[in-house]
Amino acid sequence: AWSIERPPGDTAGCTFCHTSSEERCSTCHQRHQFDPAVARHSEQCKACHWGKDHRDWEAYDISIHGVVYQVNKWNPQEFDFSKKLADADYVGPTCQYCHLRGGHHNVQRLSTVYTSMGMSNADRGAPLWKEKRETWVSVCDDCHSPRFARENLQAMDEACKDAGLKYTETFKVAENLMLDGMGEPMPKDLAPDGSGQHIWSLKIGAYHDGPKYGGAQGESGEFRMSNCSDIERICFESVGYWMTYIMKGMAHGSWNDATYCDGSFGMDRWLVKAKAASEQARRFTALEKKTGINWVPSEFWRKGDYLEQLTGTRMVKEFPGKTIFDLCPEPGWLDTHHAPAEEVESLE
Repeated sequence: AWSIERPPGDTAGCTFCHTSSEERCSTCHQRHQFDPAVARHSEQCKACHWGKDHRDWEAYDISIHGVVYQVNKWNPQEFDFSKKLADADYVGPTCQYCHLRGGHHNVQRLSTVYTSMGMSNADRGAPLWKEKRETWVSVCDDCHSPRFARENLQAMDEACKDAGLKYTETFKVAENLMLDGMGEPMPKDLAPDGSGQHIWSLKIGAYHDGPKYGGAQGESGEFRMSNCSDIERICFESVGYWMTYIMKGMAHGSWNDATYCDGSFGMDRWLVKAKAASEQARRFTALEKKTGINWVPSEFWRKGDYLEQLTGTRMVKEFPGKTIFDLCPEPGWLDTHHAPAEEVESLE
């Protein structure tokens, strides 16, 4: 939603990929060649699968597997791209070898405990994930022992669990500040969010219920990137960027991404920033209370040239009393958090 609500010029990168790879074979097979050998190169994934919030290419490229690929990809004895993936004699895995194994085109089939690109706290050992975890291990079995694969999967579990602790604490600091009326600015002082409502951007359904967060029971807020308090933006980056770095890094064997390159170290830093922002807001509030200052948020939080272009503002003007959920043909389409269909079905 933090992309969908924005003006078209802001989301060129989003729309180029999401209207290309999901609808056209030529995105991966290349229009003027359409050669399976071309589509089997890892670089075919690179155009879309990289960047702050889906750091797949970077994680693979600097992993041991990615290094093996880069060093040997020109040698047909090591990487024979004329062979089908199921029969390939590769010295190391490519993106396609793991994710399109056997030639199928459901990339998430061979993922494990995906949970919104790693941004959700999940019981990674729950029965829901058992089949996916065993399938993940079976892919590694082509080159490694089952024990090696399970140990690496456990390492990813631990890294994601640690990230979840930081994520939860970061959000809690922001939540307590908002509940004490010290968020700068508060949701009511902002232009409407992408749904056309004034709900705290970190209110995630049943996790933060009650009118004090804005919205009805079970109703979720929409992540904000541009028009929100500094501490909310810090929380967004912590979970939307650094937490995905950790999951993607561990899944692809990129220890640098998981730890140093804004992974766990990044989450440490953003937790400190959230705590510092909270302390400053509380100190200012105490001083204002003592001196009798009644702080009122500046008008630029409510309106401006840029905010006029956002979906929420336009919706309030053009469809008074309506929200994006009233206007969608299927109001529940945003509630799945992009989880694969079988996971949603299992949860239901």
